Amino acid sequence: DGKIYDAYVIYPRNCVNEANFVEYFVYQIMPDILENKCGYQLCIYGRDIYPGEDTASAIEKRMQKSRRLIILLTQQLINSKEPAYDQHIALYNALIQDDAKVILLEMEPIGTYEKLQESLRFIIKRQGTIKWKEQHTVHTQSSNSKFWKHVRYHMPLRLNSS
Repeated sequence: DGKIYDAYVIYPRNCVNEANFVEYFVYQIMPDILENKCGYQLCIYGRDIYPGEDTASAIEKRMQKSRRLIILLTQQLINSKEPAYDQHIALYNALIQDDAKVILLEMEPIGTYEKLQESLRFIIKRQGTIKWKEQHTVHTQSSNSKFWKHVRYHMPLRLNSS
């Protein structure tokens, strides 16, 4: 299908307090489970987009080469006044182009979704979210936890899985 990545990961990047866990999750836990244990290929901003690249076009190209878009929902993402460029493009691709499936990971209790962008609320209404719960942190390294099974269910089929 011409795709290089199984998923492009979108997460809040300019947060202070929760950044520690969200970034740890994005750069350590997700690659360990989804890449090392399950054989998927993720595209993570800050790891797979290189310094000096035109960020906007790099983000668009990587998304076009991804089978899924994973969006981490956090309070910080919801409360930011201006959605990040990659989130904006991802929702456009998912809703207007209809060429990418979105996987929403609710990283902390969001409560009601009314503060979310209308496009995110539409996707949540259509397919729901996968909720990360505190007790998952005990078993983060287990690809067989309920959370990771849900994530893998929404990921593309592995064609070359062993």
